[in-house]
Amino acid sequence: MDYKNKKNIAIVDYGVGNLYSLTKALGHFGQNVFVTEDADEIRGADAIVMPGVGAFKSGMEGLKIRGLLNIVKDFSKTGKPILGICLGAQLLMSEGYEFGKLKGLNIIPGKVVPFGQIKEKIPHIGWNEIYPESKKGWDKTLFQSIRPNTDVYFVHSYVFKPKDRKNILALTKYGNFEFCSAIKNGNIYGCQFHPEKSGELGLKIIGNFIKSI
Repeated sequence: MDYKNKKNIAIVDYGVGNLYSLTKALGHFGQNVFVTEDADEIRGADAIVMPGVGAFKSGMEGLKIRGLLNIVKDFSKTGKPILGICLGAQLLMSEGYEFGKLKGLNIIPGKVVPFGQIKEKIPHIGWNEIYPESKKGWDKTLFQSIRPNTDVYFVHSYVFKPKDRKNILALTKYGNFEFCSAIKNGNIYGCQFHPEKSGELGLKIIGNFIKSI
């Protein structure tokens, strides 16, 4: 895999998120990775990453306070890639239901909702399998050269509920509950799991994202 042509990848700092491990994981590929809340730096990036640890409400408020709501929305219309991780992926959806009904960025239509009827412990923490919603096209996405039913690392209490199944990229089962664990809309991706905490497999996923830039 050739990463000689360095890309400018902006990690959007909106006041939440595990920035250090994500910066390290992206930097593994020798790219120009920087954490920023500056609108001009985000506009000028070749790709942006929305990190995520925290609540939907605080994430949206963090973007609003920094004047970044429309910056991220506008970026999504440029054709440049976006990768959302955990909370950062949830914010890409139309609305969230954590601490009330809240508007999201509406980049990928759908909702962020609690787990349904489930006997397992919430939050869902630890390693679990991802598998394709449809095997068609799986190998042309973030999951190129990645075998289905491989484990990645999760930490979350809410799940994606895309409006259209075409936006579901991967699924996961937790107990008897199947949920969407990765979403896609063109070259905009969201992972409910943390690739930066998922070892060698996670690095492959990040590498595939960089290849899409």
